[in-house]
Amino acid sequence: MTFCGRYITALLRFQKECRFGDTNSPTTCCRRNDLRSDPANHKRLNSRIVAICERISLLNQVSDSGRPRGALKISGRRKRAISRQSLHGQVAERLRDMVVHGELTPGEKVPVAALSQTLGVSLTPLREALKVLAEEGLVELTPNRGARVIPYTANEAEALFEVIAGLESLAAELAAGRMSNDELAHLEESHNQMRSYFEAENRDLYFELNSHIHETIVKFSSNDILINTHAKLMVRANRGRYIAIIDPQRWREAMAEHEAVMEAFRQRDAEQARRIWRVHLLRSGQAVHNALRRQSAGEIGADFKSLAGSTV
Repeated sequence: MTFCGRYITALLRFQKECRFGDTNSPTTCCRRNDLRSDPANHKRLNSRIVAICERISLLNQVSDSGRPRGALKISGRRKRAISRQSLHGQVAERLRDMVVHGELTPGEKVPVAALSQTLGVSLTPLREALKVLAEEGLVELTPNRGARVIPYTANEAEALFEVIAGLESLAAELAAGRMSNDELAHLEESHNQMRSYFEAENRDLYFELNSHIHETIVKFSSNDILINTHAKLMVRANRGRYIAIIDPQRWREAMAEHEAVMEAFRQRDAEQARRIWRVHLLRSGQAVHNALRRQSAGEIGADFKSLAGSTV
């Protein structure tokens, strides 16, 4: 018998002792009279035992691979179970990552039950997280039909990156003149680490650090309105930025553009930083537009993985 099985047996025995009164049981004789005289206490005990048993039963539902039965197969840090202390905001963050990386397919229904198993959370925080993503325009909630990942269209990507290019190029211009030497050193450190991920062809880690660098440049602009506006737009734009680096040619170009903007920052050349960063974002937007157009034409799959061996 497993540990969980023995624990359930012990709980059921405890329930029986409390109900019928085992005078030989020191753990229950002191409670027997209270339980008999107060049916409400007895009912509460039963409810608690049932809840604990259900939780243990869920823990026992693990396949030979170590993954709960019915759980989705996802990669990297996104497959970690959500800790018990997490709120729906952390679940929303994990779901955002899955949308960005294409693990939740655009246009298809979100598999809520499978996600609950995968992330190790109940349906309540998962549903609250989906409401957050609906407000951000990533999923669509339909009564009695559940949630669906909203498709990301080529025209939307083009329009979105035009705005992002304007905001981030302004941020780069401002940051070149406003960031401190310590802030520049922090940017240099992040850039060098990102280059190592590029050389190792680790797209996931590269993308995470790349996103951090883009956000840091915006932060170093020291313009709160720009920072807040940018943050709202990036919820949807991040889906496109990951698509862009799947293509090897665009990935190499993007890395070279990052090298160029870092040199402009070192020289404190605000105009050069603005120009390089605007070109960088517009090229990324064009790569995303082309990839989405090819996907809608059926030339590549929904996960865009075929881009890794082709030219956009």
